[in-house]
Amino acid sequence: MEIQELYNAIRSGDEVRANLIELRRELKTEEKQRALAYLLGGDFTVFTGLLKSPDPKVRKNAALILGDMETEDVLPSLFEAYQREETLFVRADYLKAMEKLDCRPFLEALKDRQKKLLETAPAEENRKHYREELAALQALILNYERPKHHRFLEVYPAPDVILLTNRCQKKVTADQIRTGTVTELSSGLRVKDGDLGELMKIRTYQEMLFPIPKARPISGTPEKIGEELAALSIPDYLDRLHQEGGTYYYRLEVKGPMAMEKRGSFLRRIAGILDEKTGGRLCNAPGDYEIELRLLERRDGSFLPMLRLYTLPDKRFAYRKETVASSIAPVNGALTAALAREYLKEGAQVLDPFCGVGTMLIERNALVPARTMYGVDLYGEAIEKARKNTQAAGCVVHYINRDFFDFTHEYLFDEIITDMPRLSGEGRQQELERLYGNFFEKSLLHLKKEGILILYTMEPDLARRQIRRLGEYELLEEFLMNEKNQTEVMVIRRKK
Repeated sequence: MEIQELYNAIRSGDEVRANLIELRRELKTEEKQRALAYLLGGDFTVFTGLLKSPDPKVRKNAALILGDMETEDVLPSLFEAYQREETLFVRADYLKAMEKLDCRPFLEALKDRQKKLLETAPAEENRKHYREELAALQALILNYERPKHHRFLEVYPAPDVILLTNRCQKKVTADQIRTGTVTELSSGLRVKDGDLGELMKIRTYQEMLFPIPKARPISGTPEKIGEELAALSIPDYLDRLHQEGGTYYYRLEVKGPMAMEKRGSFLRRIAGILDEKTGGRLCNAPGDYEIELRLLERRDGSFLPMLRLYTLPDKRFAYRKETVASSIAPVNGALTAALAREYLKEGAQVLDPFCGVGTMLIERNALVPARTMYGVDLYGEAIEKARKNTQAAGCVVHYINRDFFDFTHEYLFDEIITDMPRLSGEGRQQELERLYGNFFEKSLLHLKKEGILILYTMEPDLARRQIRRLGEYELLEEFLMNEKNQTEVMVIRRKK
């Protein structure tokens, strides 16, 4: 049925619930919403009248349709209906409808309702609807009152932290930790009694997580997991780490094999229990949060909870303003430089022939300052982004938008460091063999005798083949970065 037919049927009282549901299906696009608004011409009385229907599903669908109209004229009717609504499953839908409107005139009343809900212990059969209403209230209020930002306390010694590192090269990070006790884990390092100031300067780990005191792997229904998380007194732990207490706004995340289509419902159910059981000290706010509560899924299906604290800003790679699809992760650029550190020369002249957005050169220079750096790339957008990143990093690189195989330069370089291109599609292997052959030959024109070549590559066998073929290079060291796809960092020297 067309929108006008559905509206006429609703106005006539013909199968009102079914036609409201069908009309809502039709209003999925802005174009259809505009068509209904044009048809109504500012007269919403049919729908506002249905907010008093004895059928709760009629009230629910009428409210949601009024919200789609996005006009402040309907707000008083929606708010009055919300206040008098006694059917619990409908209440959250009024709030969802009101979220599209300017609710500031009713903000204090909404906050009072939120406070009342947080102080209420609902009956078991009502908990689902209670949590839905509370979540909708919190989302609406957050549109007007941004969360108070907490300041992290620089406590010493630091609380226990876990540094997630490259699984093959944990020692590189461990060797840089001077304070505290370091224990190796499958995914990284645990540091006890460390120095956060020291740890935040290390560039070779991916991220820092905070174990929750007394936390153990948890499993069961989302409701059971939510209750066990609430029992860990997470807000009290956060209070010890921050200058201010109060409410902590967080997001939930699962890391593991759980299917994406299952995650949304699973996490919402956990968050509902957690918000309820902590009396609002923890507030789920996926769009504006300072805390990530991460559930690490284990092989047995249980979850180990950890915290990622955005109140402790990670500024290590703040320069990285711009990326392209093929950009190397900054931590991998930093790890590449750290693995090759023994061969890096201060004041060197350095070339990256496939520089992308400049990450490899910036990270190499952050570890051992170079004298002159050149970055070459065929992709013009990458070069422009590299210039922005390099300026933000406070260093100088001469970028050239050109194919490396057409690049010329008046002097030779001490080092060539690069993330080798990856290829896909038909004929990939032959094209890769050509690329590696041409690259090693071309590099002889730019690298000094005894100059160093540092490659981040997913094709180490092709690199070894070229070293053997040409006879002018020697492989000094190779470091495994990813066992599954055989990514390596290779350090190669041009012979005298």
